[in-house]
Amino acid sequence: DTMEELPLGEDGLLLVGGAQIMRGYLNDPERTEKAIAIIDGKRWYKTGDKGHVDEDGFITIVDRYSRFAKIGGEMISLGAVDFKISENADFDSINHFAVSVPDGSKGEKIVLIYAGEQSEEEVKGMLRQIGLPPLMVPGAVVKVDELPRLGSGKSDVQTGKKIAMERLGISAN
Repeated sequence: DTMEELPLGEDGLLLVGGAQIMRGYLNDPERTEKAIAIIDGKRWYKTGDKGHVDEDGFITIVDRYSRFAKIGGEMISLGAVDFKISENADFDSINHFAVSVPDGSKGEKIVLIYAGEQSEEEVKGMLRQIGLPPLMVPGAVVKVDELPRLGSGKSDVQTGKKIAMERLGISAN
């Protein structure tokens, strides 16, 4: 939030600078302000990636800030939720990914989108048994015939979020 440089090894928003940084979005100053930071007179692009620089100068990307849920004031990595669930052998045959949706009481909640033979109730029971930290346990599960994918083969998180919101009756406004 402060755009101050962090100590080596500490995770934060990765910024990219240089002559190639765009001036901004055409006729969209709000979007430009969200994407560009000006620090000490230099333009920096806010990548949306969370990561750090180590003592050897190597950059490690930990996650995307868009892949976090804010639950009761705590930031929960949806990538970490996916990873923890994937570590359990019971989920070997279940394709899945986590998304966050608005929640009136805690800000957001985690929803597991999955494709598999198991019913939603079976998956909820499996999730309770794998020992996830309480804040990482999905508050809902949504079964789909096939997980939405981008042309690159990566999970289409935005479409997954829309599906979750529709199934759970959550308004996009």
